[in-house]
Amino acid sequence: MSDSLISDSLPADAPALFSFTITHEQTGQRADRMLADAIGTLSRSRVKALIETGHLTCNGTPRRDPAFALREGMRLELRLPPPEPARPQAESIPLDILFEDRDLIVLDKPAGLVVHPAPGNETGTLVNALLGHCGPDFEGIGGEKRPGIVHRLDKDTSGVMVVAKTPLAHEALSEAFANRTMERAYLALAWGLLPPSGEFEGAIGRDRKDRKRMAVVSQGGKHALTRFTTKETFHAGVSLVECRLATGRTHQIRVHLSHNGHPLLGDPVYLRRVPAAARKLPVDVRHQALDFPRQALHAATLGFIHPRTEEFLRFEAPLPEDFQTLMNALSGEQSI
Repeated sequence: MSDSLISDSLPADAPALFSFTITHEQTGQRADRMLADAIGTLSRSRVKALIETGHLTCNGTPRRDPAFALREGMRLELRLPPPEPARPQAESIPLDILFEDRDLIVLDKPAGLVVHPAPGNETGTLVNALLGHCGPDFEGIGGEKRPGIVHRLDKDTSGVMVVAKTPLAHEALSEAFANRTMERAYLALAWGLLPPSGEFEGAIGRDRKDRKRMAVVSQGGKHALTRFTTKETFHAGVSLVECRLATGRTHQIRVHLSHNGHPLLGDPVYLRRVPAAARKLPVDVRHQALDFPRQALHAATLGFIHPRTEEFLRFEAPLPEDFQTLMNALSGEQSI
């Protein structure tokens, strides 16, 4: 049935391609389950990840849905990528550093930069840049895959981050984040008009219909609380909101605002349709708002006690150019 066999730990001469023709007995099975059972030496989660990252073809056409049902006669080919290095590699990537001393680095992360290596993003990450900037001594700070990382921002969220350079800083900053003693303020552009201030509360967990999304859930989630202040409104259709987190859940701001009818402009995950509030914007501005290519979310402020000096430090990152350009368009300060 299979043209090749392979293990999770690939020897240099191991085959990199599995080929299968689906039999009558396999009809109706999930693709990931059938492949894992047939191969025997790759876990189902590994097979699922390979499918989702584009390594499976069905009758010559790429398929990224691990759950699609098989039919007799289908020809499946699962290709394994070459093994990645066990440790992230140092790379020369520019960093916008706001502050640095022997213990930590505070930087302004641009949108589009992934924080740490993960399947599909093994290189070109903030960790690769930090290894290039700090040198080999940085590798042992907090773990091989995520050295120095004590918190993260989503790939397309911009703004201020702190990274530990010493075990002292890593322990102290990790504890500060866990205990919610950090000062963190985010700026977001959300559809619709929010009250002058308020809070959104609701447990956050995986969306049962889409595992790549988070959602406010009634069971099984983690408590989450987001406090907000509306800083400015535009054409009665968009609000500039400052959000402060009482908890730190995955996608918390994006999920809470979307769940309450105010998804972020440009959010590729939680903005699924054109919001009614878009009709309130002038046509040219509406197009720019609807075409914004990422979630309009920026980590504007970060404050914390320095783990060695015990001095309170506060840092602010200015709005990135794309966010500011959109703000100018909404406020009428820039022609489109």
